[in-house]
Amino acid sequence: MKLSNSSEDHNLFRSAIQNFVNTEVIPFVDEWERCEKFPQRELFKKAGAAGILGIMRDPTVGGLGLDYSFNSIYIEEFGLCRSSSVATAIGVQTDMCTPALAKYGSAELQKEFLVPSIKGELIGCIGVSESGAGSDVASIKTTCTKRGGDYVINGGKMWITNGDIADWGCVLVNTQRERSPHYNKSLIVVPLNSKGVTRSKPLNKHGLRASGTAQIFFDEVHVPQRFCIGEENQGFIYQMEQFQEERLFSAIRTTSQLERAIEITIEYTKERQAFGRSILSNQWVHFVLSELATEVALLRALWEKTAGAYIAGDDILLLASMAKLKAGKLARTVPDQCLQFFGGQGFMQEAEISRLARDLRLVAIGGGATEVMLSIISKQLQMRT
Repeated sequence: MKLSNSSEDHNLFRSAIQNFVNTEVIPFVDEWERCEKFPQRELFKKAGAAGILGIMRDPTVGGLGLDYSFNSIYIEEFGLCRSSSVATAIGVQTDMCTPALAKYGSAELQKEFLVPSIKGELIGCIGVSESGAGSDVASIKTTCTKRGGDYVINGGKMWITNGDIADWGCVLVNTQRERSPHYNKSLIVVPLNSKGVTRSKPLNKHGLRASGTAQIFFDEVHVPQRFCIGEENQGFIYQMEQFQEERLFSAIRTTSQLERAIEITIEYTKERQAFGRSILSNQWVHFVLSELATEVALLRALWEKTAGAYIAGDDILLLASMAKLKAGKLARTVPDQCLQFFGGQGFMQEAEISRLARDLRLVAIGGGATEVMLSIISKQLQMRT
């Protein structure tokens, strides 16, 4: 199934998202990047009021009840908002920490955490990675034991986007010691104002400088057992499903950002003069940019195929992994080559191409590193057991 965004509903929706991005984000991005902070609570409430935080969620919990073709439009347009910091922070809310809660959470749990998150009144985060378990999710060490009617959580999570400000986390923990590492984990909603929760100062990152990322520590943190999302010990499975949405989100957003990188490079090289003519007039330059544009167009075709399969209800593990792999590779090569054509200006901190190069480097790491994508793909293609 090929996505078609040509219908009137799609066009109106795209216009609404573009208006939000052009009005509420782009005019302020440079200042937010300089301050290394954006007004997250204020912007989330505006996004919630605009319906952006619950596009695919059921109307019974405050969502719009639309399919993924609309969600992909939102992701595309936020990829053009000039700030990966903003797009990532909102993407965590829409496509990373809420899918399992929306699919498997009890009505009571959804009312308490999902509904206000869709409104933008609460901010969520996803707590999976640990200092010794990033790509190897099965090796997480955070424990969760039962005591009375509570879960008691001990451990810590690393590299948590929104972690400095989030009200709650969708946290992957070990709830069984005896079972295999793929069937001993649960996803637990943890209110981050709970006693025993501490957070580091925002981490000093290479990119996404305006987005808060923190370590979160749990020391005898009590939460009610009803805060378990879905079935106990099924958390690894649920998280693997959430990863598919995160990886597709990454591929879609990255495509828009790479298209933007090529667009501004063409504009700049048309104007920049060297040796009596524009940089773009050199055959090498326009040949390189032509090839980069072709590679990005192929990435777009791949994620459109993946999104179409998702809408049809097909298993997208292989396609989402391929799209994430290709996005991560192009995120390393396209901005670097484009920056080269900017010369010294591209090396300036305030240059948009410089920000894109810094921010896009994460695509090959976060949400499943390139090497993990290759491992999944080879297994899906039955190259290994």
